[in-house]
Amino acid sequence: MKRSTFLLGAAALALTACAGAPPAPTLGADGKPLPKVYRISSADTGRIQFRMLDSINALRQASGAPAVELNARLNAAAATHARDMSVQNRPWHFGSDGSSPITRVQRAGYSGRLVGEAISETYETELETLGAWMETPSTRAILLDPTAREMGFSWFQESNGKIWWNLVLGTPEGTGFTPVNAPS
Repeated sequence: MKRSTFLLGAAALALTACAGAPPAPTLGADGKPLPKVYRISSADTGRIQFRMLDSINALRQASGAPAVELNARLNAAAATHARDMSVQNRPWHFGSDGSSPITRVQRAGYSGRLVGEAISETYETELETLGAWMETPSTRAILLDPTAREMGFSWFQESNGKIWWNLVLGTPEGTGFTPVNAPS
């Protein structure tokens, strides 16, 4: 009996040794674990866009602002600029052709008024990016702007995993606000 208990214990110890310790996380220069690459496939598009929409609407509701809806034309403008930021290799609000966010939403066929744009260059998820936007007063003001009624959200992911996020908010025509393409 003692021999079988000993053999069983030895076998368990051997299996534990084979499993080894979990690999240590790779650390950056700051001593913190390096982030894991967040890979996005084309099948994830709807899920990510609606997760961002739901999250933004929860934040807007908490601040007393009305909900926004996804708008296909604003999504197109956001996608175009996300790719263009990657080409330029810099996160900024102007296109490689000098276009402004207003010009890009017009080109996408949006006839409402641009409320604002939030951009990011990161390896983080959409919700981590939203958290960073909410910590910055200027982007927080755009996301919670009570005049916004529509949202476009898209991204471009490079082969190395870097993601260029773009979120555009607008107000449709007929809501009492001057559209972006109205004559001055």
